[in-house]
Amino acid sequence: MSLEEFENTPDTKTKRYVLMRTITDLGMGIIYVGVGVVILLAKQFNFQSVFTVGILAKIFAVMVIIYGSWRIYRGLKKKYFKE
Repeated sequence: MSLEEFENTPDTKTKRYVLMRTITDLGMGIIYVGVGVVILLAKQFNFQSVFTVGILAKIFAVMVIIYGSWRIYRGLKKKYFKE
């Protein structure tokens, strides 16, 4: 279901479902991107622990940022139904 079809649908249950999924995707995407940025910039935030110093932490942070960006993209596209 595209955005135009969604906006023209009279079914309020479908609209509420899409709105809930959109808010969830955007919120979780922002959280994931924020966590990834904090891990990447741990030294600048004076947040140093054993987890944030290694190369694996940097790889994990990049993966989390990519996943968070995908969640934000999915929330903006609002394509939750197969066509």
